[in-house]
Amino acid sequence: MTASIHDGTAGRQASQEAHDDTVCEVRNVSTVYGDLVIHKDLNLKIRRGEVMALVGGSGSGKTTLLRHIVGLTEPSSGSILLFGKDLHRLERLEKQRLMNRFGMLFQQGALFSALSVFDNIAFLLRELKQFDEPTIRKLVMHKLALVELEPRHGELLPAQLSGGMIKRVGLARALALEPELLMLDEPTAGLDPDRSNKFVELIKKLKQTLGLTVLFVTHDLDTLVSLADRVAVLADKKIIAACSLHALADIDHPFVVNFFHGVSNRLERNVKRPDVKANEPEIEKVR
Repeated sequence: MTASIHDGTAGRQASQEAHDDTVCEVRNVSTVYGDLVIHKDLNLKIRRGEVMALVGGSGSGKTTLLRHIVGLTEPSSGSILLFGKDLHRLERLEKQRLMNRFGMLFQQGALFSALSVFDNIAFLLRELKQFDEPTIRKLVMHKLALVELEPRHGELLPAQLSGGMIKRVGLARALALEPELLMLDEPTAGLDPDRSNKFVELIKKLKQTLGLTVLFVTHDLDTLVSLADRVAVLADKKIIAACSLHALADIDHPFVVNFFHGVSNRLERNVKRPDVKANEPEIEKVR
């Protein structure tokens, strides 16, 4: 069977149906494991078209919250609304259709080690059972080009890739079904400064080109300053602020005060720092 993925425009226009411009809403979420309380009555809204950073101290529950949002785990109470629908209250097929509207880049890439780069990106396309192999090949080649990799890279195994290439392949796979919402867990972790800058510029370029909404978890201040429109601060088991980087200066909380000191220094530096060219080739050694 031959089919083609929509270009994203129709789906994004249709999905503006309800719930104003909120793509994701976390409502009164609590997460409890035995006697350990991770989240308590946590609330967060992510608007269409924005890049939202989620920050917090070590062990504050950032990745746990992200796993709730992508449907890997379920909170003890509260709800996660994606595109106006409660993700954890849907029937299996409807839940899967909803999950196809977002993509996820995991911190270490989470590529299937026994599959080639091509087959990793093709995996979700094949799972849909809607595309013949020539169509899948065309789509995979398109995704490789989007993340500035070449067709020859599709033949490699994950063990043959450098850290930056693993991130790009993981990003290509996250974009395989042309999602509206892209979620990134520590997208620049493990990259040297040059590759980190280039990867951030790639994400910014894809956000503009594809009209994505982006939610990312990070502890890297340079990534935060370069990429985020707004920042959600997770502390004391809840979101204590969701605002612009500059507005963080008005939040009187110990974590935010310490955090903002580093952010403000980078904001000042970025005023005169030239942008990295997103289309500049990334030279990485294939092992």
